[in-house]
Amino acid sequence: MDHTSTSRRSQPIGVFDSGIGGLTVAAALRRLLPQENIYYIGDTARVPYGGKSQATIERYSVEISGLLLAEGAKMIVAACNTASALAVPALQGTLPVPVTGVILPGARAAVAATRNGHVGVIGTRGTVRSGAYERAIHALAPEVRVTSHPCPMLVPLIEEGWLEDSLTDAVIARYLDGMVRSGIDTLVLGCTHYPLVKSALARFLGPDIRLVDSAENCAIAVRELLMQHGIDAPQTATGTLEVALTDASDGFLPVAEEALGLSVGSVRLAAVQR
Repeated sequence: MDHTSTSRRSQPIGVFDSGIGGLTVAAALRRLLPQENIYYIGDTARVPYGGKSQATIERYSVEISGLLLAEGAKMIVAACNTASALAVPALQGTLPVPVTGVILPGARAAVAATRNGHVGVIGTRGTVRSGAYERAIHALAPEVRVTSHPCPMLVPLIEEGWLEDSLTDAVIARYLDGMVRSGIDTLVLGCTHYPLVKSALARFLGPDIRLVDSAENCAIAVRELLMQHGIDAPQTATGTLEVALTDASDGFLPVAEEALGLSVGSVRLAAVQR
């Protein structure tokens, strides 16, 4: 193999989110692909993306992708449901590297997991309002019924570190009770923060409702894309994780590190070019 392709294979996977939540995707990538280098940017200067226009989210996503490409990223992962819903098609049309988001992999996994054809989706108001999961699921399986519910209070509880807390359990019950009674047998975690309360969600839902973790399924899609393009790192390599933020460190970072078993180390500051 020539040197060019060898060096390309060792270039990092570029991952971005509006904040720290996308570290769940970085952690899933670390578990599945320990040989890959990962460069993560959290756009903490402009979080949250939810509620902003599609044009703005596309612009932010292109700008952050530019920073990742400057770091030599061999592919771009939008580890953000809002950016996945609204910006991935534009990125795929303009960037010179493969691009994936979290929505299509999550939708694929939900269609594969459901037995009774009724899938639930939870996410932020912006993600649920976008209808992105419904569209992705129905493109794959038009007959599947999708029930979506925004859960806006979950992210602040997770960022507070209340992952195993009776208040979080009560909020989950309040949000999901109607969905469970409507007969879903599969629940898509349509927000990158939600895998951090997977055990609390599983406790409430019980063994008969399958959880679809978009972060894990995104990592599987990344592995497939890397192999398809012949840019997967050699199995013998030892991957690293570098984290940069566009504004001073987020208080949620230590919570995410501990919950995900990640060692982030020193965090760089990445300036977005205006």
